[in-house]
Amino acid sequence: MAGIFRHVCKHLFVRPLGIAAGFCLAGAMFAFAALAFAQQPTEAPSGFDNQTNGLVDQKTHDLDRVAFDRVLGIEDGLGPLYSGQSCRECHQNPTSGGASQVTALRVGHLDAQGHFQNPAIPVAHGEQVVKDRSLVNDRAICPNAASPKTDIQERVPDTETVRALHMSLSLLGDGYIEAVPDTTLLAISKDQCRKTNGKICGQALRVPIVEAPGQMGVGRFGWKDQQASLLSFAGDAYVNEMGITNKLFAKEVLYLCNTIREPNEGPGADGLENLDFIGRFLRATEAPARDAAQAAAPSSERGSELFATIGCDTCHVATLTTAPAGTKINGGAFTVPDALGSKTIHPYGDYLLHDVGTGDGIVIFSSETAAATGSTPLTDLQATQNKVRTAPLWGVRLRPRLMHDGASLTFSDAILRHKGEAQQSSQAFEKLGRDDQQALLDFLRSL
Repeated sequence: MAGIFRHVCKHLFVRPLGIAAGFCLAGAMFAFAALAFAQQPTEAPSGFDNQTNGLVDQKTHDLDRVAFDRVLGIEDGLGPLYSGQSCRECHQNPTSGGASQVTALRVGHLDAQGHFQNPAIPVAHGEQVVKDRSLVNDRAICPNAASPKTDIQERVPDTETVRALHMSLSLLGDGYIEAVPDTTLLAISKDQCRKTNGKICGQALRVPIVEAPGQMGVGRFGWKDQQASLLSFAGDAYVNEMGITNKLFAKEVLYLCNTIREPNEGPGADGLENLDFIGRFLRATEAPARDAAQAAAPSSERGSELFATIGCDTCHVATLTTAPAGTKINGGAFTVPDALGSKTIHPYGDYLLHDVGTGDGIVIFSSETAAATGSTPLTDLQATQNKVRTAPLWGVRLRPRLMHDGASLTFSDAILRHKGEAQQSSQAFEKLGRDDQQALLDFLRSL
């Protein structure tokens, strides 16, 4: 950059090496230093105070949160099959966008080759069959006054012997996760394999980006990394968890009892739909904050060192950095803004799929999450059968139920449950002395 400024100075001053040129060169060096400083990563804002991270102003963020919290009814297109009436219903602890105790039920069966297959669930006394998805909804809008004899509630057939519960995930700070480059996650996977001689190799799953037809990205949202963008994730949840068809998912799961036009959502005067507000809300949330007092305690600091020593940080990666502002992501459908660009975050997760011995047996096919937008090789999908996404540990102190199914109730339970790729770290924890074990648990309680 200094060379460019010197070239300009030559044309502005007769004596480029004189005082004027000196000032010009000094200005060039200052501009270069300012540019370098501007590109240095900065810490992402964190908290549970419903404040915007700077992506939008506070008034806009508050209005977007209203859209996230909004309770939907049949008149809005709810159902006919659904599990919740608002985004907040499943994502609320300790505030809108957080985790919850709510679980989603997924089922299926294995074919003769041992491959997972989606279920076929008859409803309305066999009049129709719900297929092409593993999710089983907890609720239905029928029978009702308009259709008193139409019973469409899903029930798991005896044939579907693969069954799993998935805890609702925290979405706070996920705007930063969306802005982490695909190359970063791929590099983490490669580095894991190299450092552990192939014992730990996170699977990066390339999935369709629904808002960018034909484009693929590294999945990072959902227990199976089934979505790569927050808008895709929100659209998927809208149609599958609430039955609200939208611009990304315009096809109903079931048409019985459905009397609302499709898609249920339509743009307002500003050209935005509820889905856009929800996506913007998630992108503007702050990262989960640590318990500052607990983090500063000597036992927690010691526990942080032990966490790394026994290898927990191989998958629970402490620090990630987002792409610079101006970077196009999601197949070109989104440009990283200043508020999300070059930010340092501490999620304690690699957002990759691993077999840690607690596999749910579920495969989420692309036909369920992004029909007609592309496909992921079937072999890659089947390889996810007994894998789940590494649970990010930021905010974990606020979750009373742990692991993908919520079956572990203490940090010790969760650690000792780790097998498979995490067997060595789990055994190393068991071998620690009582004080060291307590220090590591104190560290987790600070996250």
